[in-house]
Amino acid sequence: MRTLSHLKPERVFYYFEEICGIPHASYKEQQISDYLVEFARCHHLEYFQDDLYNVIIIKEATPGYEEEEPIILQGHMDMVCEKEAGCTIDFDRDGLKLCVDGDYVKAEGTTLGGDDGIALAYALAILESDKISHPRLEFVCTVCEEVGMEGATGIDVSMLKGRRLLNLDSEEKGIFLASCAGGCTAECILPVTREQASGEMLHIRVHNLTGGHSGTEIHRGRANASLLLHRILLELSREMEIRLLSFTGGSKDNAIPREAEAVVCLQQVEKAQEMIERIAEEIAGEYATTELKMHIFAERVMRESIGEVRNNPLTVESTKTLIALLAALPNGVQTMSADIPGLVETSLNLGILRLEEDALHLFYSVRSSVGSAKEYLLHRMHVITESMGGSVCESGKYPAWEYRRDSVFREKLIRIYREMFGEAPKVEAIHAGVECGILAGKLPGLDCISMGPDILDIHTPAERLSISSSERMWRFILAVLSDRG
Repeated sequence: MRTLSHLKPERVFYYFEEICGIPHASYKEQQISDYLVEFARCHHLEYFQDDLYNVIIIKEATPGYEEEEPIILQGHMDMVCEKEAGCTIDFDRDGLKLCVDGDYVKAEGTTLGGDDGIALAYALAILESDKISHPRLEFVCTVCEEVGMEGATGIDVSMLKGRRLLNLDSEEKGIFLASCAGGCTAECILPVTREQASGEMLHIRVHNLTGGHSGTEIHRGRANASLLLHRILLELSREMEIRLLSFTGGSKDNAIPREAEAVVCLQQVEKAQEMIERIAEEIAGEYATTELKMHIFAERVMRESIGEVRNNPLTVESTKTLIALLAALPNGVQTMSADIPGLVETSLNLGILRLEEDALHLFYSVRSSVGSAKEYLLHRMHVITESMGGSVCESGKYPAWEYRRDSVFREKLIRIYREMFGEAPKVEAIHAGVECGILAGKLPGLDCISMGPDILDIHTPAERLSISSSERMWRFILAVLSDRG
């Protein structure tokens, strides 16, 4: 028996469970893409699938709606794959283990992928039905949204007739998004040198942090595990000579890292452990509100037990330069919007840290709703990194989605929402990226709005999708499709 079979809307949760059973990490979307194509074939719908595995499915208008303007439904098929320590799920092969907890659907030990599996579920439930009234529908489902919106950048949408787009990639009911930040990924690369050295090995680990989405939750005061570990290394280096063997943290540039670990070679192990215990207490006090489960520990390890870690540590100078670079590079909220209270304007997040054999690699998600501010922040990163002998590579740039004052589509949705629920929705901008800006650049005159049901703690294993909110959003979407106003 299906885990979600008793939930309503029945067909929405049927397809959501189907989607959760198919691996669909970023860059590995072929299986879910082929599933969408097979769906279109079985329902005799026109479809397009490109070499990136983006999919477009088209369904013509139902009787009486032939003269209404087409509507584009849009979402992305990839998910952020994060899991708790000890979880055995293989995101490349396994489906998710779903469970229901009160009003929420969750996945056991992993992210849920409600961002953006719920968009696919809504669209498929609509496209299969012969009882829902609607104009021509054009469902655009992209790949690699979570890693720089590469699918939206590469997709050909020349066959689309619609100029009204309903993006289903937001996570809070009653909120209509009408603008978003632009961004990119910046990879800072610092060459390092290793050499043979004697000393004891100390394994330091920071884990059980809250984490979260690096756009929507960057301002919530949550700790970055990689930077907390860097803080420990910085304090140790001020008191004693240390050499790094390994250093890793995070797995996605657009997720705040929940875990980081390092192995250092040093002589004063007992003193180092005492210092780390003191620093851990200080950090716990500073993050007493946001990081209740945080755990920091340090233990001796034998060199031969380190496994894949290189036997030769960094030189003292390379270790110092690495620590200095991390201290100098900015992270977190840089500026708040002067126009929209509470909105982050510019930020960056160190999402992935990897110390390889010959270089340190730092992957930052850089965001801003002001293009010039984003470029200035990137210039700063170049100057800082290059001054220490490193380099910066930029990739996955996507534009900001600028607010449209004369949005007929937005006003229509506001009217329907007010009629259905007795109150007006909030129209807001978001610091996270959505694909509307990219698609608007491909379709002149595109009128966009973004919305979705309540999804909490996205990009973390605590992610959960509200059942009641999903049902409410379903009723609203159907009202929008059937409205002739």
